[in-house]
Amino acid sequence: MKKLVITTLILLIAAAYITVVYFKNLNTPGSHTSQLMATIPDDAAIIFEFNNEQSFYDIFNQNKLLESVIGQEKINDIDTLRVELLNNRVLQQFFDGQNVFISLHPLKNKDADLLLTMAAGKGFDMVMMNQLAKKQNSGLIITSTRIGGKPGYNIYINAIKKRFYVVNEEDDIFSGSFSEELAEQAAVYKPKGDRKDFVLLSERQNNNSLADLYVNYSQIQPLFDQLFKNKNTDILRSFKLLPAMSVLSLNYKSDAFMFNGITTIETDEPLSYLNLFTGQQPVVNHLKDIFPSTTAYSTSFSVSDPLKFEKDLALWHIKAGIKKEKDSLFNKLTAETGVNLRIEFANLLSNEFAIVTTRYQEKYAIISLKDGSKLRPFMVNISHMVSDNVGQFNYNKLPFFLLGDAFSIFRRPYFMIVDNYLILANTADELTSYYDSYINRKFISKTDNYNQFNDLLSERSNVAFFINFKNAMPILKRDLNDDFYDSLEKSEPGWKNFYGASYQFSAADKNFYTNFCMKLNNIDTAAVK
Repeated sequence: MKKLVITTLILLIAAAYITVVYFKNLNTPGSHTSQLMATIPDDAAIIFEFNNEQSFYDIFNQNKLLESVIGQEKINDIDTLRVELLNNRVLQQFFDGQNVFISLHPLKNKDADLLLTMAAGKGFDMVMMNQLAKKQNSGLIITSTRIGGKPGYNIYINAIKKRFYVVNEEDDIFSGSFSEELAEQAAVYKPKGDRKDFVLLSERQNNNSLADLYVNYSQIQPLFDQLFKNKNTDILRSFKLLPAMSVLSLNYKSDAFMFNGITTIETDEPLSYLNLFTGQQPVVNHLKDIFPSTTAYSTSFSVSDPLKFEKDLALWHIKAGIKKEKDSLFNKLTAETGVNLRIEFANLLSNEFAIVTTRYQEKYAIISLKDGSKLRPFMVNISHMVSDNVGQFNYNKLPFFLLGDAFSIFRRPYFMIVDNYLILANTADELTSYYDSYINRKFISKTDNYNQFNDLLSERSNVAFFINFKNAMPILKRDLNDDFYDSLEKSEPGWKNFYGASYQFSAADKNFYTNFCMKLNNIDTAAVK
């Protein structure tokens, strides 16, 4: 009996030891991913994650999707790096099947570049890099160096005559870039103890997805500052102010990037305009059906409960410290016209409103109404009418206070009501142009290319951004830094090979379910004039 007890105790101790050792050495995909992502500098606006296996490359070798987004030169550089370095016999077994993270970072001097982050598999030893450096006719000239105080390598790739800078981040994690500045930035980066970014979200991501896209909205503006000479561009304006992060999984389609996943709101950060839509239910999008055929880009908003939206907007104005200004404006308006515009507008507001920018740089607010004929008398009373159907508001900032921050571009706009739509613009001529489109049904929704693109989108949402690349080119030419626009225009394949892109938010548990779609042109319409 005594021997049996001793034997049992020994077995229990052995089992406990094996269990501890097993779990200690077990790296779950989520924890390993988060460990790698913690080394990526937190100024990355976008991170693209995929697995370094041949099947992934085979899929995208059959189409121009990745090449069109990243550019032929960069995709060739990355592919050459994979073939010459990662697929080298000395290293291949340690990097096959490992996840690759490609992050986009702003740099100095109006520039941005890509950082690659990757971990070596078990059994890797830095001695192997030294062995590769001594190997003859490898196509690589590898020089040991220090980058930002850390051990690294300066790798000259003969095939493309470029240098690639690699930093050893410890624990067999490596960061590398064709930009020496970015490699140094990665080397000296020290993650904050309270870092609240992709690291935590990555642990909950689907490990079976073909690829994942991470978006940090707070870092879009710094990136745009490098890309755009117009620092006030309103492209993605509301999204850039959102305190949130997305983790989206790729759904493969041969002619489109399609990602979906969750955008998580940072609740301990100040509210933004888009936070107001997390308390609504997704709504079927109809307003886009009357966007003009010249639409370059648009941002659409949809609410299931307009009265709740107006109440939430009022609370947001209180938190923003502008309630006094708002009350003063509407009290003055009521005293001078007898119109209680806040109540009347809230009662007649329907479920959708949008801002549309055309290729001719016209800007419209298109607002769906429950009954346009009932709102018209109130609009006439608060405006100076320049014709029977068109008037200009007598008061500043009404769209901002009635519909929120996204409508601040209309300070004292002109208006007209067509059927059950209130249309705002900054000039009367713009309204005349839209009226012509409306009466003659010259809508972008009447084109085959748009409808094929629209078929890929979610039917319901609360916030949706859309861009038509061909129509947007004149605006991008004006607003982008010259080098970036030249690259955009001349790259073949490039972004001009895409018809359009859409980014949709649908409220879900106080966060947003997110759909991102970017579709190539049809083959017979690929030319952009």
